[in-house]
Amino acid sequence: MRSPCVTPAIVLRSWPFGESDKIVSFFTEGHGKVTGIAKGAARSRRRFVNTLEPFSLVNLRFQDRPHSTLAFVQACDAIRLFKDLTTSLEKIAYAFYLVEITDGLAGEREENRRIFEHLREGLVFVEENGPSLPFLTFFELRLLKFSGYQPILEHCRRCGKYVRDSSQTLWRFSSRDGGVLCSSCSAFRREAVPLSPGALEALAELQKANSILPHHLSLSPALLKESRPALLRFIQFQINKELKSASFLEAFASD
Repeated sequence: MRSPCVTPAIVLRSWPFGESDKIVSFFTEGHGKVTGIAKGAARSRRRFVNTLEPFSLVNLRFQDRPHSTLAFVQACDAIRLFKDLTTSLEKIAYAFYLVEITDGLAGEREENRRIFEHLREGLVFVEENGPSLPFLTFFELRLLKFSGYQPILEHCRRCGKYVRDSSQTLWRFSSRDGGVLCSSCSAFRREAVPLSPGALEALAELQKANSILPHHLSLSPALLKESRPALLRFIQFQINKELKSASFLEAFASD
């Protein structure tokens, strides 16, 4: 029998299984995304107390089961439960969106410590600083990079024309092409989302950033709001399904 695996993990989501069990999806530091069954978790008042709630940071102990894609969740010890994230609907909306897009873009058992650290730092930022549009856009762009889906923002994805060197006043972002297109190259991409050069420059600046620093918070809210439809469509295109938390989030992100 294999020995148990122990690793820090963030709860992405959980749902009931039968009368007393739960299925839980984690993003772990050492094993990527792990989905497992927690026996008796729905009824027990002692085991897994408050540690299977979404965005909880825990020390997970699990064991793989032969001939099953579901691991056996043996224990979860709380590291940080992010209780302050539940103090406002806005924080809750941001937190659920962060874990949902991470869940969607990450593959099962694909180890990626950068994604784990990015999600953990993102939840800490929202809890301690509150939500912000620059942070949200930064988180999305960096997650796309760590997941291998980084979009091309500085030049046309097809012909190579650079945004900064062009007098063109309107560009288009194509999810299918994985980046921005000039007016000529986007002629047959009806689904492409229009973006101004200013919005593209703001996105490119955040894409290059290593963290949300104070000077990044001064980016124009109007330009960042303009980018929301393009980024959301691109993420949903990569995940290949509608994001349940997106409409809830956009009620706050569009304020």
